[in-house]
Amino acid sequence: MVYFVATPIGNLKDITYRAVETLRNVDVIFCEDTRHSLKLLSAYDIKKPLLSCHKFNESSAAEKIIEAAVGGKEVAVISDAGMPVISDPGNVAAQALKNANVPFTVVPGANAFLSALVLSAMPSDRFAFIGFLPGKAGERRALLEKYKTLDMTLCFHVAPQDVDRDISAMYSVFGDRNACAVREITKLHEEAVHFFLKDGFEGEKRGEFVVLVEGAKECENPLNSLSEREHILHYMRGGLDKKEAVKRAAKDRGVSKSELYPFSVDL
Repeated sequence: MVYFVATPIGNLKDITYRAVETLRNVDVIFCEDTRHSLKLLSAYDIKKPLLSCHKFNESSAAEKIIEAAVGGKEVAVISDAGMPVISDPGNVAAQALKNANVPFTVVPGANAFLSALVLSAMPSDRFAFIGFLPGKAGERRALLEKYKTLDMTLCFHVAPQDVDRDISAMYSVFGDRNACAVREITKLHEEAVHFFLKDGFEGEKRGEFVVLVEGAKECENPLNSLSEREHILHYMRGGLDKKEAVKRAAKDRGVSKSELYPFSVDL
């Protein structure tokens, strides 16, 4: 059997009895970073062979996981923190196991974005987990565009060095909305800071972040689903000059005229 085991996201005590028992009983553990995982295992006096399974070798690691399981070994798969597969390595391995008809199961536990949702006190009756945004600006914007009309809390994982970049991208697509940055979950300096997207996050940018953004309002202008260029053109086709069209579109989207002006240059 292959076990996908959740590990603590900060506080080492946030691990289930079943997870500890599983890690003690398996024959081999595949992990994201052997040095990082060794600290957790040492805290619970667990000594097992560790093999790497990270985003750069997951396909080859999946083959080794299947080989070990078919050979009769009990195998655990863990990431550095939280649930494997969720914004962490593991999905490629799970798909390979499914295709090879090798049985696997999950040992649930700590999860960063669900914990952040609780700490944010933002609406949780419905929410969408987006994860990390792409590194390229065009791809980042295209992804955000897909979610800007959802009327539910949006949850993003953000690396500390990308906080300003990603929040700026959210503001450019969503306009101004309430947001909350949650970091250092379960650790000494845990905090949930509420802010508006237009203002950005002014706090310390250390530790892994979850940024939660309020969903689109039900009464939000349907024109906001258009691209910036089409939004401006809509008003120009209605008889407004370009300057006034930019002004109206900016008001609709909750952004400044200067942010929309570049989209109107060639109109």
